[in-house]
Amino acid sequence: MTEQLQFPEPVQGTVNIAAGEMAKADGMAAAAANTPLDWADACANAIELMARRGTVFQAADLIAEGLVDEPDSPNRWGPAFLRASRAGVIEPAGVQQSRRATVHRSLCRAWQGTEAYRDGAAA
Repeated sequence: MTEQLQFPEPVQGTVNIAAGEMAKADGMAAAAANTPLDWADACANAIELMARRGTVFQAADLIAEGLVDEPDSPNRWGPAFLRASRAGVIEPAGVQQSRRATVHRSLCRAWQGTEAYRDGAAA
């Protein structure tokens, strides 16, 4: 029987939350800078449309509804949803298994339109 080596708490220097957040920000900035503008615009429009509906959605729903094509890299999704979130268009609505076949049902964030955005879009 093989047992897993366990430590009572993280070993000093192995977990650096600030460094992880910095690496995430750098990666998302690089992905955003290299995203084709036509795909970024189509994705933003798709997110806004789904947000106006008020239902919970994920990236796979944008593709399934024919609102946007699968990007050339899955790294394109993060900056698109982050931009919409920071703009007040969407907010996190939990975590779901992805419906995108390319990621084998891994966990992904689910989103919904903010009440303020839905109210503004309806006006």
